[in-house]
Amino acid sequence: MRAWLDAGVRLIQLRTKTLASGPLVELARELGADAGRAGAAFILNDRADLARISGAAGVHVGQTDLPSADARKILGPDRVVGLSTHGAAELDAAMREPVNYVAVGAVFPSSTKGPAHPIVGLEFVREAAALGARHAKPIVGIGGITLETAPMVIDAGAASVAVITDLLVGDPAKRARQYLSVLGT
Repeated sequence: MRAWLDAGVRLIQLRTKTLASGPLVELARELGADAGRAGAAFILNDRADLARISGAAGVHVGQTDLPSADARKILGPDRVVGLSTHGAAELDAAMREPVNYVAVGAVFPSSTKGPAHPIVGLEFVREAAALGARHAKPIVGIGGITLETAPMVIDAGAASVAVITDLLVGDPAKRARQYLSVLGT
């Protein structure tokens, strides 16, 4: 993570499905401090309670996690709450939720999302971006994003992209700088 922060990444999300709560809070505090020193924001995946305890800037929740309205109650009005969606019905419902952004995907096949999440494609990103604009909710493209496909997702209307696997190709700092250069940020 430090390599990405040094490269200029300004939003980091910790996504772990197996770490116990105690070690997760310790890690979140450490990563949050690193992000803060770099002028970046740090959000935690799934766990609004631990995001609050650790001082994270916010939380990202999925459809089977704590409901976003409850996450908002735990974190209050000033922290970030993001919500993943995987189809039209979830996207429509997300527009009524107290969230700061809505993630849509998987845009492309993804090794981290698995077969439970359908591939929504770029046309869905376009539709989501138009709906998000009407509700003042930025759209984040997730799932299978690569250096080559990230510009297409942005061109389709996403405000940003979330990347996991492709940031680990080669030197992580170099890869992050390539993303920032290609995306013009």
